[in-house]
Amino acid sequence: MRDCAGPAPIPGQQLKARMPNATSPPPAGQTSLLRKLCAVRPVDLTRAGDKHRLKQVLGARTLVAIGLGATIGTGIFVLTGTVAASNAGPAITLSLLIAAFGAGLAALCYSEFAAFLPVPGSAYSYTYATLGEALAWFIGWNLLLEYMISASAVAVSWSAYVVNLLEAAGIHLPAALVNAPLGLDAHDHVISTHAIMNVPAILIVAAMTWVLYVGVRESARANAFMVGLKVTVIVIVIVAGLQFIDTANWKPYVPANTGTFGHFGWSGVMKGAAIMFFAYVGFDTASTTALETRNPQRDLPIGILGTLVIATLLYVAMAAVLTGMLPLPKLDTAAPVAVALDSHPQLSWLSWPVKIGVIAGMTSVILTSLLGQPRILLSMADDGLLPPFMSRCHERYKTPHISTVITGVLAAAIAAVFPLDLLTDLISIGILLAFAVVCIGVLVLRRTRPDEFRPFRVPWAPFTCVLGALVCVGMTYFLSNSTWLRLLIWTIIGMSIYAFYGYRHSRLRQ
Repeated sequence: MRDCAGPAPIPGQQLKARMPNATSPPPAGQTSLLRKLCAVRPVDLTRAGDKHRLKQVLGARTLVAIGLGATIGTGIFVLTGTVAASNAGPAITLSLLIAAFGAGLAALCYSEFAAFLPVPGSAYSYTYATLGEALAWFIGWNLLLEYMISASAVAVSWSAYVVNLLEAAGIHLPAALVNAPLGLDAHDHVISTHAIMNVPAILIVAAMTWVLYVGVRESARANAFMVGLKVTVIVIVIVAGLQFIDTANWKPYVPANTGTFGHFGWSGVMKGAAIMFFAYVGFDTASTTALETRNPQRDLPIGILGTLVIATLLYVAMAAVLTGMLPLPKLDTAAPVAVALDSHPQLSWLSWPVKIGVIAGMTSVILTSLLGQPRILLSMADDGLLPPFMSRCHERYKTPHISTVITGVLAAAIAAVFPLDLLTDLISIGILLAFAVVCIGVLVLRRTRPDEFRPFRVPWAPFTCVLGALVCVGMTYFLSNSTWLRLLIWTIIGMSIYAFYGYRHSRLRQ
């Protein structure tokens, strides 16, 4: 295998010539720890990566498909029902619009960054070029959490739908092999379910990892087919379900709070928005494919913003139909779309096609979630913050094959053990923090590189960026204390790796 770990370090004189405004750093002994942690990777050096180790085969429509592939899955087929039943009630549509507003502000900032710095590291690379290495590591580490757990969460939902479909056909799998051995009680405490592992979730992650291993062109084609199928299924469900809506199920629109924070009432609406925020993170996946995009300055903003607009319309419409078709308690299931169809005999003809379409749709989410993480690992390894073998590319397939396998193994292990409700909160808090940092990063780059041409510019940048950061950080308040505790544990693990490896091997300081 050829080592594609990136370009050799640029000699000091060359680097200074590329950046005429750069000043010579002080001697190592005179550089404080804080200055080292806040060291910014120069924009010129960030752009200097090897653009030919990955195939440039993606266009704007393909990027929209990749974004929708990562966006439309568990969120629309599962969480629209469970969050409505447990948190927001029929006001789940309002939760989705609030989440879409915050995601839209972040998407504008992503679009400016993606066109200005077309690199595969997404928010990690953007942060490294604006706010420093330590914060970039924190964001990159949380992006790994987002992508890996997103794939795992959808694999758990995929398993539930497959089991439902098999049971309808008279095939019953052992409960111990289709459920997670861990679960959450009413107080968000982890408990044992006495199951062994979720075998179907493991199998689908393994299959999608293999598809990504053999090439991004093949992966994009498979994803485009599955996205077309699931969007068609969603539209059919929405149109067919309209005639079975009982408006009484929408009253009250915002159910009274039960006395527990986040369980209905306006705190439930906001908690629903915070949880559902993860449903819109697909545009981040599109930004990780910058090195595989033919015209990133034009196509990446189209892919990012197009994904968000289409996804928002589909999410809100599906949520309105589901909450109108069934009373809230019946939506609290791992397969609410299937339950909604089964509860109306007139729609029995749709049951099997829709379930198959839902499974195909979730498959594309797993595929695209597993697509993003290896490219972030590649960027972090290029910078020396992770071992160099993680940035190696397959000589024939031109994919980051080692990072892809590592991602697949970890995602399969998580899907085998953890339940869906525990995983979704972790995804939301990680991406909310990443989006907030990207919003601030745009303002920093506007100040440090004010005269450079930007193919896409955030409108009313000071207002848009600050509001985006505030909305994203504000929504983290509505997540549970246990979610913050799990984030703290994850952060401690990540910063320990940075302290013992990344800080010592950073190519920026070398």
